[in-house]
Amino acid sequence: MTTYKKIYRETFDHGPGGWIGWEGQHTPGSGARLLELNQGVVVSRSPWWVDYNHAPPGGGHLHLLFILHTVRGFGNSHGVDEAGGPNGYIEGGFPTNMTNAKFIVRIKGEVKLRGSQFCLHIQGNLSRDPAKPNFINQVLVGQPLWITPEWSEQTIHLVPDQSQWVNLGSRFDRTDFYGNAPIADLLRDVNVDIILLFFPVDARPLHPVEGDLQKLRADLDYEVDRSFLPEGQIMLDEVRIEFPHSA
Repeated sequence: MTTYKKIYRETFDHGPGGWIGWEGQHTPGSGARLLELNQGVVVSRSPWWVDYNHAPPGGGHLHLLFILHTVRGFGNSHGVDEAGGPNGYIEGGFPTNMTNAKFIVRIKGEVKLRGSQFCLHIQGNLSRDPAKPNFINQVLVGQPLWITPEWSEQTIHLVPDQSQWVNLGSRFDRTDFYGNAPIADLLRDVNVDIILLFFPVDARPLHPVEGDLQKLRADLDYEVDRSFLPEGQIMLDEVRIEFPHSA
């Protein structure tokens, strides 16, 4: 039987605990943003930025709702420290090895999914050369979280089973930054962040566009038809990560 030796817990009773939202890259005010905090609950509301970094031929577009960095180093270059405040995960010395960890959330909300799923995403830089990063991004599509109007506690397991994960890869012009690796390798060192997000999102143009759509950035090079995107709000009351004894 698996035993758990260390448990990360964030209740948001004393602030966001390092959790942030995100605004669009390459746009005014881009970077980390402060999540709405209401009586020990963090809230994320639409409209959400369309993350195009993993657009086809990568895994697809994303909405990033709740983000927690797992190591120091991002700091305020993107406003992370200012928006998230003290990061309980980093300050608590929790491991980046998340193999077979349990991820537990207490959530509720009202959302029109429009073909998307609310999932856990993990990211790590597996390169040993800082000049040549190799950021690996995978989404746990095999265990989506369910959004209901009433509070529910849900548990997912970070298993090294590639059939449950989608490796997002990269859009055509970011292959020098975003790469591919097996989920087992990534789970052993999630040294960038964990994210609760919507995937995939249908970032189709509102108006006809000229040229190759895969070479254009959604919501930046063309206006997105938001009637095809998730819409609503999600409230996050508690997050726990239980690490197995071998982690």
